[in-house]
This record gives sequence, structure tokens and C-alpha cells, in this order.
Amino acid sequence: MQQFRIRPETPEDWWEVEALYDLCFAPGREALSSYRLRDDVPPVAGLSQVARDGQGILAGAIRFWPVHVGDHDALLLGPVAVHPTHQGEGLGGYLIHQGIEAGRKQGWDRVMLVGDAPYYARFGFDRLHGVEMPPPTNPERVLGLELSAEKWAGIQGLVTRWTR
Repeated sequence: MQQFRIRPETPEDWWEVEALYDLCFAPGREALSSYRLRDDVPPVAGLSQVARDGQGILAGAIRFWPVHVGDHDALLLGPVAVHPTHQGEGLGGYLIHQGIEAGRKQGWDRVMLVGDAPYYARFGFDRLHGVEMPPPTNPERVLGLELSAEKWAGIQGLVTRWTR
């Protein structure tokens, strides 16, 4: 993997990261139900990261958001994106691993996302049964990872916006 400078996202990075997400994802990405959980809620400080290449150009980004699942707190991972010129270099996986570890160090117990199970299984994510994202989300794509033992056990309910 090429050398990247990875650091926490700052407010100055916001619009450049948004442009990267627009480049990497389909038009209308903000119409997805996961975006309703992010509206007017800031990403978790210190977990959202940007990666810049040797010329300082944004190569990748990842964000984590706080949500509630029933009466429990969780991190919502996403989006994660890598600029097309850097895809296939392992940067996305690196950002995911680093973000998960940072969440663990901050004391979070669980992380979830909406995504492709075969891709995210390599990071330890598995389908969450009984955890409901706002519609229209395919329940097969609702995945979770425990950051410490048994932290998803018995947790069910609707995923809702952070209110603290």
C-alpha cells in the first residue's frame, strides 16, 4: 500500500469528503434511510478519518455516527469511500480496521452498518437479526460487530437518531 497520511477529519475537510462520496456513490445517496439517522447529528469525534496521498490529495474517508438501537448505543459505520485512483490498494480496509479499533478504545461496545455481508464479513461483521433500520432497508444488509464480547446479544429494536 502506498504511503497515506491518515488523520481525524476536521470541519475543513467536510466538503471535500462530501465530494468524494458523491464521486464514489450513486446519485441520490442522501435519500437512503441511513442518512435520516445522520441528519443534524455530528459524526463521532476522533473516529471519522481522512486519508491523503503524498501530494495531499484526499484518497479516502470514513465516518462513524452515534445511533440508538432500542435502549442501547451503537456506532453506525459509513460511508467509507476510496477515490477510484486508489481503489484496490487496501486503503478502505485499513480505514475500517483503524476506525473499529478507535471505537473500541473510545469505549463503544458495538458497531453496525448497512452493506454487503460477503465484503464486511472479513472484518467480523455478521447479520443482525431483530435490529431494524428505518425503511426501505433490506434486513439482509443490516450487519453488526461486537467491540467486546456479547454486546449484540439480545439487542433488538428500531435504529433511531442520536438524542444526547
